[in-house]
Amino acid sequence: MKHVVIFIWLGWWLLAMPVNAKTLEDYVPVLPDVLAKKLPVDPAKGYLVSELKPSVYLLTDGIWQSIFVTTGKGVILLDAPETLGPNIVKAVRETTEEPIKLLVYTHTHVDHIGGSKYLKDIHKLKILASDSAAHFLKEKQDPRRLIPTKTFDDHYTIKMGHAKIKLEQHANYHSNEGDLFVYMPHQKLLMVIDSLAPGYVPFMGFDLTSNFHEYLKLFDNILAYEFDVFVGGHLSHTGTRDDVLIAKDYAFDVYQTAKRIHQNTDLLAVMATAAERVGWDNKYLLFKVFLDKVINECTTEIENRWIDKLAGVDVWGASHCRTALVYVRWDD
Repeated sequence: MKHVVIFIWLGWWLLAMPVNAKTLEDYVPVLPDVLAKKLPVDPAKGYLVSELKPSVYLLTDGIWQSIFVTTGKGVILLDAPETLGPNIVKAVRETTEEPIKLLVYTHTHVDHIGGSKYLKDIHKLKILASDSAAHFLKEKQDPRRLIPTKTFDDHYTIKMGHAKIKLEQHANYHSNEGDLFVYMPHQKLLMVIDSLAPGYVPFMGFDLTSNFHEYLKLFDNILAYEFDVFVGGHLSHTGTRDDVLIAKDYAFDVYQTAKRIHQNTDLLAVMATAAERVGWDNKYLLFKVFLDKVINECTTEIENRWIDKLAGVDVWGASHCRTALVYVRWDD
C-alpha cells in the first residue's frame, strides 16, 4: 500500500511539472554579435567609465547603467543605480575634479536610484524629479532613495555651464509614476531607462510594464528624437536607432501573434476538452488551460522567428506573450 501511495504521489508531481521545463544549459547563449559589443568591465574593479560624447560619460557595472555630465560648473548625474552606488563618487572623481552638483531621477524604481543613499553627504546636492515621482518617494520614505529637492510637472530643461539637458515626462509605459526621456540635443544622445536593451529582447513582461497600450507607443516616441546614441539603462552596451527599430519590430510581432492566436482559439472548446478530465466546477483552472494554450503557441512562434536575432528570446518570450495576451483579451 505504501508503494502505491508513493506511485500516485509521484504521478501527480510529474503531471504538475511544466512540460517545457528547461535546465540552465538548455537556454541559448547570448548571440556572438551582442557579445562582441560588450563593454569591458573589470570584475575586480566592478565598474567602467566610458566617454559617449564630449563631457558625457557612461557609468556601468555591465548590468546597470548611469550617465554623468561634466559642465564646467559641476557634474550632473542621471540616476544612481543601487549596485553602482558605492562607486559613483569614486568614478566621477577619477574622471573630473568637478563636484557632483545635481542628481536627476528618471523614475522611482529602486534599482536605478537606490544608490542615491551613498550621495547623502555631498554638500548642497540638488535632486531633481517629476512631481509624481517625488510624491511617491515622500510616501515611501525609503532611506535608499533620497527625497527630491526640486520637482517639475511635464518637462524641464537643465542648463548648467555648457550643458543643456531636456527632461520630458512620458506616460507610464514602465513605472506607475511616469518615466522621463533625457535628451541632449547638442550631443544627439537620448536616455530612456527601462525601455529596451540594445541587442536583447526587453526584460520580463516588456520591462514590467503595467500599461502595454502605452508601451506600444514608446518606440515611435523615442524615434521622434534626433539621436545617434541610445542609453537604455541595462546590460552590456549602448545602442543606436537601429536597436530601437528592431525592438519595435519584436514587440509588435509578439502583440500581433498573441492577438491572432487568441482570435483563432475557441475558448469554450478548449475548456470543454479540459472539463472531460476534471469536470466543470473549477472554472479558474479551465480558463487557465485556455490562456496557457495561447501563451504557449505564441511563445513557440516568437522563439522560432527571433531566437537568432535578439538575445534572451527563450528567457523572456513567454512573459512577453503573456503581457500581450492580457492586453489583447481585456483592453485591445
